[in-house]
Amino acid sequence: MAIRHDWTKEEILEIYNKPFMELLYEAATIHREHHDPNTVQVSTLLSIKTGGCPEDCGYCPQAARYHTDLEGNDLMSVNQVKAQALRAKESGSSRVCMGAAWRNVKDGEEFDNVLEMVRTINKLDMEVCCTLGMLTENQAQRLAEAGLYAYNHNLDSSEEYYKEVISTRGFEDRLKTIDNVRKTNVTVCSGGIIGMGETVEDRAGMLVALATLSPQPESVPINALVPVEGTPLAEQEQVPIWDMIRMVATTRIVMPETQVRLSAGRTQMSREGQAMCFFAGANSIFAGDKLLTTPNPDVNEDMQMFKALGLNPQKPFTKKSQPESVDAENSKFQNLGEKPKWSRPGHTIERNLAAQGKSKKA
Repeated sequence: MAIRHDWTKEEILEIYNKPFMELLYEAATIHREHHDPNTVQVSTLLSIKTGGCPEDCGYCPQAARYHTDLEGNDLMSVNQVKAQALRAKESGSSRVCMGAAWRNVKDGEEFDNVLEMVRTINKLDMEVCCTLGMLTENQAQRLAEAGLYAYNHNLDSSEEYYKEVISTRGFEDRLKTIDNVRKTNVTVCSGGIIGMGETVEDRAGMLVALATLSPQPESVPINALVPVEGTPLAEQEQVPIWDMIRMVATTRIVMPETQVRLSAGRTQMSREGQAMCFFAGANSIFAGDKLLTTPNPDVNEDMQMFKALGLNPQKPFTKKSQPESVDAENSKFQNLGEKPKWSRPGHTIERNLAAQGKSKKA
Protein backbone atom coordinates (compact mmCIF):
# COMPACT_ATOMS: atom_id res chain seq x y z
CA MET A 1 0.00 0.00 0.00
CA ALA A 2 1.48 3.36 -1.05
CA ILE A 3 1.92 6.03 1.62
CA ARG A 4 -0.49 8.90 1.00
CA HIS A 5 0.39 12.52 1.74
CA ASP A 6 -2.84 14.08 0.51
CA TRP A 7 -5.26 13.23 3.33
CA THR A 8 -8.15 15.62 3.90
CA LYS A 9 -9.84 16.39 7.21
CA GLU A 10 -13.11 14.94 5.87
CA GLU A 11 -11.45 11.62 5.01
CA ILE A 12 -9.78 11.39 8.42
CA LEU A 13 -13.04 12.23 10.22
CA GLU A 14 -14.78 9.49 8.27
CA ILE A 15 -12.15 7.00 9.47
CA TYR A 16 -12.24 8.22 13.09
CA ASN A 17 -16.04 7.95 13.23
CA LYS A 18 -16.33 4.44 11.73
CA PRO A 19 -18.14 1.79 13.76
CA PHE A 20 -15.67 0.84 16.47
CA MET A 21 -15.10 -2.80 15.47
CA GLU A 22 -14.63 -1.89 11.80
CA LEU A 23 -12.12 0.80 12.72
CA LEU A 24 -10.19 -1.61 14.94
CA TYR A 25 -10.13 -4.34 12.29
CA GLU A 26 -8.92 -1.98 9.55
CA ALA A 27 -6.19 -0.48 11.77
CA ALA A 28 -5.02 -3.89 13.00
CA THR A 29 -4.84 -5.18 9.42
CA ILE A 30 -2.74 -2.24 8.25
CA HIS A 31 -0.57 -2.54 11.36
CA ARG A 32 0.26 -6.16 10.54
CA GLU A 33 1.16 -5.28 6.95
CA HIS A 34 3.85 -2.84 8.10
CA HIS A 35 4.98 -3.95 11.56
CA ASP A 36 5.50 -6.97 13.79
CA PRO A 37 2.34 -6.83 15.96
CA ASN A 38 4.14 -8.47 18.90
CA THR A 39 7.00 -5.96 19.09
CA VAL A 40 6.79 -2.64 20.94
CA GLN A 41 9.51 0.02 21.00
CA VAL A 42 10.29 1.16 24.58
CA SER A 43 11.62 4.66 25.26
CA THR A 44 12.67 6.32 28.53
CA LEU A 45 11.90 10.03 28.86
CA LEU A 46 14.39 11.98 30.94
CA SER A 47 13.92 15.59 32.04
CA ILE A 48 17.45 16.99 31.82
CA LYS A 49 16.33 20.53 32.70
CA THR A 50 13.03 20.93 34.56
CA GLY A 51 10.76 23.95 35.07
CA GLY A 52 11.19 27.66 34.53
CA CYS A 53 9.96 27.59 30.92
CA PRO A 54 8.90 31.03 29.57
CA GLU A 55 6.09 29.58 27.38
CA ASP A 56 2.39 29.62 28.38
CA CYS A 57 1.30 26.15 27.15
CA GLY A 58 -1.98 25.54 28.98
CA TYR A 59 -1.26 21.89 29.74
CA CYS A 60 2.26 22.26 31.12
CA PRO A 61 3.37 22.45 34.77
CA GLN A 62 6.86 23.48 33.61
CA ALA A 63 5.65 26.95 32.60
CA ALA A 64 7.18 29.41 35.07
CA ARG A 65 4.01 31.54 35.08
CA TYR A 66 1.75 28.86 36.61
CA HIS A 67 1.63 27.94 40.31
CA THR A 68 2.28 24.21 40.51
CA ASP A 69 4.18 21.99 42.95
CA LEU A 70 6.89 21.36 40.39
CA GLU A 71 10.46 21.42 41.64
CA GLY A 72 12.71 22.82 38.95
CA ASN A 73 16.30 21.82 38.34
CA ASP A 74 19.19 23.14 36.28
CA LEU A 75 20.69 21.16 33.41
CA MET A 76 21.89 17.73 34.50
CA SER A 77 25.54 16.74 34.07
CA VAL A 78 26.71 14.36 31.35
CA ASN A 79 27.59 11.75 34.02
CA GLN A 80 24.12 11.98 35.62
CA VAL A 81 22.51 11.45 32.22
CA LYS A 82 24.81 8.52 31.43
CA ALA A 83 23.87 6.81 34.72
CA GLN A 84 20.15 7.24 33.95
CA ALA A 85 20.65 5.93 30.41
CA LEU A 86 22.40 2.80 31.70
CA ARG A 87 19.49 2.17 34.09
CA ALA A 88 17.02 2.61 31.23
CA LYS A 89 18.96 0.19 29.03
CA GLU A 90 19.02 -2.40 31.82
CA SER A 91 15.25 -2.16 32.21
CA GLY A 92 14.59 -2.83 28.50
CA SER A 93 14.50 0.63 26.87
CA SER A 94 16.07 0.99 23.45
CA ARG A 95 15.82 4.79 23.37
CA VAL A 96 16.47 7.68 25.75
CA CYS A 97 14.55 10.89 25.03
CA MET A 98 16.02 13.95 26.76
CA GLY A 99 13.71 16.89 27.37
CA ALA A 100 14.74 20.39 28.43
CA ALA A 101 12.19 23.05 29.41
CA TRP A 102 13.46 25.59 26.88
CA ARG A 103 11.53 27.74 24.40
CA ASN A 104 14.28 27.18 21.85
CA VAL A 105 17.88 26.00 21.70
CA LYS A 106 20.49 28.69 22.41
CA ASP A 107 24.06 28.25 21.25
CA GLY A 108 26.50 28.09 24.15
CA GLU A 109 27.79 25.95 26.99
CA GLU A 110 24.46 24.28 27.85
CA PHE A 111 23.82 23.19 24.27
CA ASP A 112 27.44 21.95 24.04
CA ASN A 113 26.73 19.81 27.12
CA VAL A 114 23.57 18.40 25.51
CA LEU A 115 25.61 17.49 22.42
CA GLU A 116 28.02 15.61 24.69
CA MET A 117 25.07 13.78 26.30
CA VAL A 118 23.94 12.72 22.80
CA ARG A 119 27.42 11.37 21.97
CA THR A 120 27.60 9.54 25.30
CA ILE A 121 24.23 7.78 24.96
CA ASN A 122 24.76 6.89 21.29
CA LYS A 123 28.02 5.21 22.29
CA LEU A 124 26.00 3.05 24.73
CA ASP A 125 24.27 1.63 21.59
CA MET A 126 20.96 3.27 22.45
CA GLU A 127 18.82 5.47 20.23
CA VAL A 128 18.94 9.10 21.39
CA CYS A 129 16.03 11.53 21.05
CA CYS A 130 15.91 15.16 22.18
CA THR A 131 13.07 17.60 22.72
CA LEU A 132 14.58 21.03 23.31
CA GLY A 133 12.14 23.46 21.70
CA MET A 134 12.61 25.35 18.45
CA LEU A 135 15.75 24.62 16.48
CA THR A 136 17.70 26.25 13.63
CA GLU A 137 19.11 24.26 10.72
CA ASN A 138 22.69 24.59 12.02
CA GLN A 139 21.64 23.41 15.50
CA ALA A 140 19.88 20.42 13.93
CA GLN A 141 23.07 19.62 11.98
CA ARG A 142 25.13 19.79 15.18
CA LEU A 143 22.76 17.35 16.91
CA ALA A 144 22.89 15.02 13.89
CA GLU A 145 26.67 15.11 13.90
CA ALA A 146 26.71 14.21 17.62
CA GLY A 147 24.72 11.04 16.84
CA LEU A 148 21.11 12.07 17.47
CA TYR A 149 18.61 9.46 16.25
CA ALA A 150 15.34 11.40 16.61
CA TYR A 151 14.08 14.90 17.41
CA ASN A 152 10.71 15.38 19.09
CA HIS A 153 8.67 18.49 18.36
CA ASN A 154 4.95 17.96 18.91
CA LEU A 155 2.31 19.91 17.00
CA ASP A 156 0.12 19.49 20.13
CA SER A 157 -3.22 20.02 18.32
CA SER A 158 -4.71 21.36 15.09
CA GLU A 159 -3.46 24.73 13.85
CA GLU A 160 -6.85 26.23 14.75
CA TYR A 161 -7.03 24.89 18.33
CA TYR A 162 -3.32 25.51 18.98
CA LYS A 163 -4.19 29.22 19.42
CA GLU A 164 -6.55 28.27 22.29
CA VAL A 165 -3.77 26.53 24.23
CA ILE A 166 -0.57 28.51 23.54
CA SER A 167 -0.04 32.21 22.82
CA THR A 168 3.73 32.53 23.13
CA ARG A 169 4.74 30.73 19.95
CA GLY A 170 3.25 30.06 16.54
CA PHE A 171 2.18 26.81 14.89
CA GLU A 172 4.35 27.67 11.88
CA ASP A 173 7.44 27.60 14.14
CA ARG A 174 6.67 23.96 14.92
CA LEU A 175 6.60 23.15 11.21
CA LYS A 176 9.75 25.18 10.56
CA THR A 177 11.64 23.25 13.27
CA ILE A 178 10.50 19.92 11.80
CA ASP A 179 11.65 21.17 8.39
CA ASN A 180 15.08 22.05 9.85
CA VAL A 181 15.39 18.54 11.30
CA ARG A 182 14.44 17.06 7.92
CA LYS A 183 17.53 18.69 6.39
CA THR A 184 19.62 16.23 8.43
CA ASN A 185 19.62 12.43 8.82
CA VAL A 186 17.73 12.71 12.15
CA THR A 187 14.26 11.10 12.28
CA VAL A 188 11.20 13.14 13.27
CA CYS A 189 8.99 12.44 16.28
CA SER A 190 5.87 14.61 16.34
CA GLY A 191 2.38 14.10 17.72
CA GLY A 192 -0.01 15.76 20.11
CA ILE A 193 -2.36 15.72 23.06
CA ILE A 194 -6.05 14.89 23.17
CA GLY A 195 -8.39 15.90 25.98
CA MET A 196 -7.54 19.62 26.07
CA GLY A 197 -11.09 20.65 25.16
CA GLU A 198 -10.58 20.25 21.42
CA THR A 199 -13.22 18.89 19.04
CA VAL A 200 -12.95 15.68 17.02
CA GLU A 201 -12.44 17.99 14.01
CA ASP A 202 -9.36 19.40 15.76
CA ARG A 203 -8.00 15.88 16.30
CA ALA A 204 -8.48 15.19 12.61
CA GLY A 205 -6.83 18.53 11.79
CA MET A 206 -3.74 17.59 13.78
CA LEU A 207 -3.52 14.26 11.92
CA VAL A 208 -3.88 16.08 8.58
CA ALA A 209 -0.93 18.31 9.50
CA LEU A 210 1.20 15.26 10.38
CA ALA A 211 0.06 12.86 7.64
CA THR A 212 0.58 15.40 4.84
CA LEU A 213 4.22 15.95 5.81
CA SER A 214 6.52 14.24 3.32
CA PRO A 215 8.01 12.09 4.61
CA GLN A 216 5.60 11.44 7.46
CA PRO A 217 7.10 11.49 10.98
CA GLU A 218 8.85 8.24 11.88
CA SER A 219 7.25 8.43 15.32
CA VAL A 220 3.93 9.94 16.46
CA PRO A 221 3.20 10.16 20.20
CA ILE A 222 -0.47 10.25 21.16
CA ASN A 223 -0.84 11.78 24.63
CA ALA A 224 -3.95 11.90 26.81
CA LEU A 225 -3.96 15.12 28.83
CA VAL A 226 -2.89 14.65 32.45
CA PRO A 227 -4.55 17.63 34.18
CA VAL A 228 -2.15 19.23 36.68
CA GLU A 229 -3.32 21.50 39.48
CA GLY A 230 -2.29 25.08 38.87
CA THR A 231 -2.30 24.84 35.07
CA PRO A 232 -5.09 26.36 32.93
CA LEU A 233 -6.31 22.87 31.93
CA ALA A 234 -6.42 21.52 35.50
CA GLU A 235 -10.22 21.04 35.41
CA GLN A 236 -10.41 19.12 32.13
CA GLU A 237 -12.14 15.75 32.32
CA GLN A 238 -10.15 12.61 31.66
CA VAL A 239 -10.21 11.40 28.05
CA PRO A 240 -12.35 8.24 27.61
CA ILE A 241 -10.27 5.19 26.66
CA TRP A 242 -12.47 4.80 23.55
CA ASP A 243 -11.22 8.16 22.28
CA MET A 244 -7.61 7.08 22.79
CA ILE A 245 -8.20 3.82 20.90
CA ARG A 246 -9.96 5.66 18.05
CA MET A 247 -7.10 8.18 17.86
CA VAL A 248 -4.44 5.44 17.79
CA ALA A 249 -6.36 3.45 15.16
CA THR A 250 -6.90 6.49 12.93
CA THR A 251 -3.23 7.48 13.23
CA ARG A 252 -2.20 3.96 12.25
CA ILE A 253 -4.45 3.97 9.15
CA VAL A 254 -3.26 7.34 7.81
CA MET A 255 0.42 6.82 8.78
CA PRO A 256 1.02 3.08 8.16
CA GLU A 257 4.81 3.01 8.58
CA THR A 258 5.02 5.37 11.55
CA GLN A 259 5.64 4.10 15.07
CA VAL A 260 2.59 5.21 17.07
CA ARG A 261 3.56 5.88 20.68
CA LEU A 262 1.13 5.49 23.56
CA SER A 263 2.43 8.33 25.70
CA ALA A 264 1.11 10.42 28.62
CA GLY A 265 -2.02 9.28 30.41
CA ARG A 266 -1.28 5.55 30.62
CA THR A 267 -1.64 5.55 34.43
CA GLN A 268 -5.34 6.25 33.89
CA MET A 269 -5.69 3.35 31.41
CA SER A 270 -6.40 -0.24 32.33
CA ARG A 271 -4.23 -3.01 30.92
CA GLU A 272 -7.18 -4.04 28.79
CA GLY A 273 -7.46 -0.50 27.40
CA GLN A 274 -3.76 -0.42 26.60
CA ALA A 275 -4.01 -3.87 24.99
CA MET A 276 -6.71 -2.53 22.64
CA CYS A 277 -4.45 0.40 21.77
CA PHE A 278 -1.66 -2.06 20.86
CA PHE A 279 -4.13 -4.07 18.79
CA ALA A 280 -5.23 -0.84 17.06
CA GLY A 281 -1.66 -0.06 16.01
CA ALA A 282 0.26 1.48 18.92
CA ASN A 283 3.76 -0.01 18.89
CA SER A 284 5.77 2.24 21.17
CA ILE A 285 5.54 3.38 24.81
CA PHE A 286 7.41 5.51 27.30
CA ALA A 287 8.67 3.46 30.25
CA GLY A 288 9.71 4.69 33.69
CA ASP A 289 7.77 6.13 36.63
CA LYS A 290 7.70 9.69 35.25
CA LEU A 291 7.17 11.43 31.89
CA LEU A 292 9.09 14.67 32.39
CA THR A 293 6.75 15.79 35.20
CA THR A 294 3.66 13.56 35.09
CA PRO A 295 3.25 10.02 36.49
CA ASN A 296 3.74 6.90 34.36
CA PRO A 297 3.37 3.16 35.09
CA ASP A 298 6.29 1.46 36.83
CA VAL A 299 8.61 -0.34 34.40
CA ASN A 300 7.97 -3.69 36.16
CA GLU A 301 4.22 -3.25 35.62
CA ASP A 302 4.89 -2.68 31.94
CA MET A 303 7.06 -5.78 31.67
CA GLN A 304 4.31 -7.83 33.37
CA MET A 305 1.81 -6.43 30.85
CA PHE A 306 4.19 -7.29 27.98
CA LYS A 307 4.46 -10.84 29.33
CA ALA A 308 0.68 -11.21 29.60
CA LEU A 309 0.21 -9.96 26.03
CA GLY A 310 3.19 -11.80 24.53
CA LEU A 311 4.88 -8.53 23.54
CA ASN A 312 8.63 -8.08 23.10
CA PRO A 313 10.65 -4.87 23.41
CA GLN A 314 12.06 -3.71 20.06
CA LYS A 315 15.84 -3.77 19.73
CA PRO A 316 17.59 -0.44 19.07
CA PHE A 317 18.25 0.64 15.47
CA THR A 318 15.68 -1.80 14.05
CA LYS A 319 14.05 0.80 11.79
CA LYS A 320 17.17 2.80 10.89
CA SER A 321 20.87 2.15 11.30
CA GLN A 322 22.84 3.66 14.16
CA PRO A 323 24.25 7.13 13.40
CA GLU A 324 27.95 7.81 13.94
CA SER A 325 29.00 10.29 16.62
CA VAL A 326 31.53 12.91 15.56
CA ASP A 327 33.59 14.17 18.51
CA ALA A 328 33.36 17.89 19.30
CA GLU A 329 36.90 18.68 18.13
CA ASN A 330 36.19 17.13 14.70
CA SER A 331 32.82 18.79 14.23
CA LYS A 332 32.14 20.41 10.86
CA PHE A 333 29.23 22.48 12.21
CA GLN A 334 30.21 25.08 14.80
CA ASN A 335 28.47 27.35 17.31
CA LEU A 336 27.21 30.29 15.21
CA GLY A 337 25.81 32.22 18.16
CA GLU A 338 22.49 32.42 16.34
CA LYS A 339 19.65 34.55 17.67
CA PRO A 340 16.70 33.58 15.47
CA LYS A 341 13.42 35.50 15.71
CA TRP A 342 10.84 32.85 16.55
CA SER A 343 7.30 34.20 16.48
CA ARG A 344 5.31 35.48 19.46
CA PRO A 345 1.70 35.69 18.25
CA GLY A 346 0.68 37.95 21.12
CA HIS A 347 -3.02 37.09 21.36
CA THR A 348 -4.45 36.45 24.84
CA ILE A 349 -5.97 33.24 26.18
CA GLU A 350 -8.30 34.02 29.07
CA ARG A 351 -7.92 30.74 30.95
CA ASN A 352 -4.13 30.99 30.75
CA LEU A 353 -4.25 34.51 32.20
CA ALA A 354 -6.66 33.37 34.93
CA ALA A 355 -4.33 30.49 35.93
CA GLN A 356 -1.41 32.92 36.03
CA GLY A 357 -3.29 35.13 38.48
CA LYS A 358 -4.12 32.37 40.94
CA SER A 359 -1.78 31.76 43.86
CA LYS A 360 -1.02 28.17 44.89
CA LYS A 361 -2.78 28.69 48.25
CA ALA A 362 -5.95 29.86 46.50
